[in-house]
Amino acid sequence: MTITARCLGLSVSAALLTVAGSVLGYPELALLGTAGLIAVGYAAGYTSWQPRLVVRRSVHPDRVTRGDDCTVTLLVDARRRWGAVSLLAEERCGQRWIAVPLVRLRSGAQTTVRYAVPTDRRGVFPIGPLRVSRRDLFGLISVGREHGDAVQVWVRPRVLPLQAVPAGVARSLDGQLDRVPHGSITFDSLREYIVGDELRRVHWRTSARIGQLMVREHVDTSLPRLVVLLDNRILAHPDADAGSSATFEAACEAAASVFSAATRADLAVSVRMVVDDPSVAGTSSHPLDRLAEVTLARTDRLVSGDPVLLVCDRLRRQKPGDTLVYLTGVGDDAAVARVGALRAAFTTVLIGRLTGPTTAGVPAAPRPAPPPGVLFVEAVDGPGFAAAWDAVGTR
Repeated sequence: MTITARCLGLSVSAALLTVAGSVLGYPELALLGTAGLIAVGYAAGYTSWQPRLVVRRSVHPDRVTRGDDCTVTLLVDARRRWGAVSLLAEERCGQRWIAVPLVRLRSGAQTTVRYAVPTDRRGVFPIGPLRVSRRDLFGLISVGREHGDAVQVWVRPRVLPLQAVPAGVARSLDGQLDRVPHGSITFDSLREYIVGDELRRVHWRTSARIGQLMVREHVDTSLPRLVVLLDNRILAHPDADAGSSATFEAACEAAASVFSAATRADLAVSVRMVVDDPSVAGTSSHPLDRLAEVTLARTDRLVSGDPVLLVCDRLRRQKPGDTLVYLTGVGDDAAVARVGALRAAFTTVLIGRLTGPTTAGVPAAPRPAPPPGVLFVEAVDGPGFAAAWDAVGTR
């Protein structure tokens, strides 16, 4: 309930007029004060009544690429016993509120309302709940109640077409066609059983322990395996303002484009962040969803050490692939040298540096010397990175 300053002023004034008129013997003042108190009582009674609504919400699709269409469908059931009512309602859509017209709702009737979700920004946006507000005619009191559970929409980065598949950067000696359907005899991980999997691949000991069928997943070591490392530190993106950065968004687009191109080519690819945000870790396992969730992270308060050194040590020990693609901004050239040192652990290391649009009067960031044996591309934005990637991958 929101009580406006007008309501407070009217209540105090009406009470004073009523008391003064009664004590001093001025019935006109007492009548005027009583009218004010009646208006406040009417406002409280009018706004205290709320319709009974059952709201069901669906989003199609709930995973969408930035700029694509996404529609929310609201099914509103009115559970009141008399008449029809028109309500002022609004739906939460990320950080915005979208007006939802609910006109002439009748008891037992179902109203369907559809509206488009703004997808001009990458991120994970909560949709809902529906907030229904009632305000009296004098604007004294406003009461809002929320209906329905919230859902989420993943707005993924834009995927740019790469003419050269990632294997063009580090080609397999045996070629891309020498592969087996589920990998070679090299064990990689366990995953949940899917109808159609061969029973001989079931890992019975783990299945008995967790109460769910798990199967062995193998990899074909003759094919390129890519690791995309996205630098999500604010230090690497000095153009960051209020949590937004043009170079970081371009790096997310580049990471999504490399992942999608590798997936289309049936190549093994993983996406990692320099700093994992514990607030979103584990929310979704799909790399494109993680690229929708990732945000810029502050590292000035970390006490565990330099996150770039930590992730480089982890990659050197684990060796999760033979091709490393590191995507960063212009803020930390020392990190470029640290990642370039992984050339001894990876067959190919490609460093993509996103510079962002140049501003008049501001000199461009100097280009660091690429580490020996490391492929280095520099681009202003995502489309520029795609062109530079194709030039490297096809040469």
